[in-house]
Amino acid sequence: MNTKRDLPIHIQGVPALEDNYIWIITQGKDCIVVDPGSADPVIDWCTQNNLQPTAILITHTHHDHVDGISLLRNTYSASLPIYANRCAKLTHLFNPVDGETTIDIGTMCFQILALPGHTPDHIGFYLKEKQALFCGDTLFAGGCGRLFNGGTPEQMTLSLQKINQLPKQTALYCAHEYTLANLRFAAIVEPHNETISKRLAESKIKRMHGEATVPSFLEEEQATNPFLRTETTHVEQAINQWAKQTTTTPSARFALLRAWKNELDATGILEQD
Repeated sequence: MNTKRDLPIHIQGVPALEDNYIWIITQGKDCIVVDPGSADPVIDWCTQNNLQPTAILITHTHHDHVDGISLLRNTYSASLPIYANRCAKLTHLFNPVDGETTIDIGTMCFQILALPGHTPDHIGFYLKEKQALFCGDTLFAGGCGRLFNGGTPEQMTLSLQKINQLPKQTALYCAHEYTLANLRFAAIVEPHNETISKRLAESKIKRMHGEATVPSFLEEEQATNPFLRTETTHVEQAINQWAKQTTTTPSARFALLRAWKNELDATGILEQD
């Protein structure tokens, strides 16, 4: 006889706000919600699929990742379990978790990865059975998050290195649709990287058809994402040329690369074809 553990696990991305994705993980009647920045899209999806959330996972506490918690608890259960970093500042009671530990929710086991940098309390949830990492705003398709709330280049460098050591087939479930702008920047950093050019063209077609460009896979990020490629000769040379200096450490290269993208983001040029 089949048991609950034999039931397939599915992952559904629900668009929310301007460019967020709320990930919903289902197995049988279990329904786990990742980073609900808004409740209404989750409630609509659950109603359509006759499911109710059984847990909430929080990667970090920026408003576009937590603002839906109150309505979800009011709608389903005031005791709906929430899992977040022990250091997270939430107005809700939650189950505190630490990096490099595991938690079991139903039959699903999540490894908690400490991924500070975007924020000091940022964590990721790695579902080994699906080789899926819910990485919040640490790593994006083609890019990475900015540094906020005291996050440092050293922290983010170590976090990206940690993700880079996962299996190459790991699916990366980030929280935003930033792929086109990220890949336009990647093409500036590595103008002769044909893999970046091809991925950018394919991503444009997906967006034209209203399709998501995420999840991505670690192997393609390693080939196209400059923030995972700072040790390659072409990227290092591009950073040094832009900064007019020679970098000697991974965190210094990351800091300059992030500053370069921030500068271009401010112009709006990366949002234009």
